[in-house]
Amino acid sequence: MALLPIYANEKRSGDDVHKIVSDKVISEQRMKLAGNTKSKGYGPQSPRDIEAVAGDNLLTFNTAPLSTQMNLCNIHFHKNAEHKGGEFTQYAGNGDGDGFQSGYKYSGKLNVAELKSVAHDICPSKHGALSVGDTIEVHYVHSTAQVKPGPTLGSCLSDAIKNPQLRVETQVYVLVNNKDALDFGNLSKYEIKNDLYQAINIPNNTGTPIQYAGSTTGPDYNEKGSPFQVTWRVRPKVAKVNIESVGQWCKGNVFNEDHAHGVRNLVTNPKLLSKISQ
Repeated sequence: MALLPIYANEKRSGDDVHKIVSDKVISEQRMKLAGNTKSKGYGPQSPRDIEAVAGDNLLTFNTAPLSTQMNLCNIHFHKNAEHKGGEFTQYAGNGDGDGFQSGYKYSGKLNVAELKSVAHDICPSKHGALSVGDTIEVHYVHSTAQVKPGPTLGSCLSDAIKNPQLRVETQVYVLVNNKDALDFGNLSKYEIKNDLYQAINIPNNTGTPIQYAGSTTGPDYNEKGSPFQVTWRVRPKVAKVNIESVGQWCKGNVFNEDHAHGVRNLVTNPKLLSKISQ
């Protein structure tokens, strides 16, 4: 029997080589996730297909309050959507097995002007830069702890409360070369309202959000369960954002974010998914 290659093919970006893993690697990661969480009491996991409502994970926790009753504690984004559904259903591929070049892309169409390339790198990292036409999933993380916006999930915890309720308001954007598109600096603005830090410009015209019980995400959890309990609200429609404004934001913000994060494999194991109430 012929052996399957670990890496099915490669993508080159400048001098970098991005290895694309085979389906076998992703399957093995899913098997390890199942084995490492079996009978250990892990709650429902994220990300997921927001249009697949079934789930067999019976661990429940209280739904987090509305975001208007919590503190915004962090904003960050992932290249390609971690979730699947709505207007982001085009699979980007298996990626490198570590969360990059995978996830889901905007499934709609852009015009020639919107796709005109820019002359400089946008939010560059060792995994590459962002380009026009790319999809990003933005996480507006909220906490019931008495905290203020800052870097990483650590900004959502405090010495007074290590297990606050967490909520992630989620919006998927597609990057376009259009100065009249949404401005990311504006989309990430926050202010204090009723003594709480609030993100004031999360889009409210991108469809009815899908709410479900899940966890934190990111490729570190491809083979192990996340222990965090998170209430998610994922908007199904994609908004267009000016790529230059994203690049400007990456040059300096209170969250110390300067590049896109990788994605966690879509969680498909029913034993690791909550049921979405309709």
